[in-house]
Amino acid sequence: MIPYSLLDLAPVPEGTSTADALRNSADLARHAERWGYTRFWLAEHHNMAGIASAATAVVIGHVAQATTTLRVGAGGIMLPNHAPLQVAEAFGTLAELYGDRIDVGLGRAPGTDMGTARALRRSLPHAHANGDTFPRDVQELITYFRDLPDSTPVRAFPGNGTHVPVWMLGSSLYGAELAGRLGLPYAFASHFAPQALEDAIGVYRAVFEPSEALDKPYFMLAANVFAADTEHEAHFIRTSMMQAFAKLRMGKPGRLPAPVDQIDGVIPPQFIPALNEALSVSATGTKAQVKDQLATMIRRYQPDEIILNGNIWDHGARLRSFEIAAEVMKEL
Repeated sequence: MIPYSLLDLAPVPEGTSTADALRNSADLARHAERWGYTRFWLAEHHNMAGIASAATAVVIGHVAQATTTLRVGAGGIMLPNHAPLQVAEAFGTLAELYGDRIDVGLGRAPGTDMGTARALRRSLPHAHANGDTFPRDVQELITYFRDLPDSTPVRAFPGNGTHVPVWMLGSSLYGAELAGRLGLPYAFASHFAPQALEDAIGVYRAVFEPSEALDKPYFMLAANVFAADTEHEAHFIRTSMMQAFAKLRMGKPGRLPAPVDQIDGVIPPQFIPALNEALSVSATGTKAQVKDQLATMIRRYQPDEIILNGNIWDHGARLRSFEIAAEVMKEL
């Protein structure tokens, strides 16, 4: 059995509130802890009414408070939106509160549209004077978590000496190469952008250099799971995420739509092939079907860990889906 984890976007279903979504995330985390999940990660997105985890570090604290042994972290923090020192202080605070249970995964994208990125006040002229600052910002953040001597001019308090594990996230070869060069664990966003998956795995493992964090590559595969007691129910609950993807691509993001029996009745036909491709790294069906599909993924990509995502409108169905997935992962 390889470790299995859970990625939660704190979805806000139609007909519910943000407060409901945050309560549901904590409830899901409590269940995930009992079901044997290793990590529970939340992702930073902005200007999206259907996602409640924009203030990611705050929600991580909310989930960590509701659990006792589960690792809780960011999958991820979009570093271009933040000063590395502020990220170190936030996650250093979480580490001081909850001990060695906190992870921080870093992404290079803004996690939003460009207008909102400007509103986040990080698109400053000097930030781009020397090109892409992301690799330097990642290394700066890692440094703040180390045991820095008293003579260091700038340190993170809290943060200094907490050694919060840093992960690299990505959906392209850029993040794969950077993760390998820095010797960091790497998670690929194959749950929504699988096109470069195999090439990214190859690049990461080929260029990997041992570091203080790792002596060998550690790759985490992201996959969607829509599991239910019947095949029809599994495909039914999957339609919420399909609708949300379609609306996002049409520039009409909103709350997570209720599932429908006929997806082609609510999504223009020209969007269906692209949606199926985007969600191709998914396991959908009964327990036996999901087990077969996840086993195939694991054989093909040889991940060191798998992280499962699934935006499902009904909270009860969402719990059942992740429960089935945990049963499957224990048997594989």
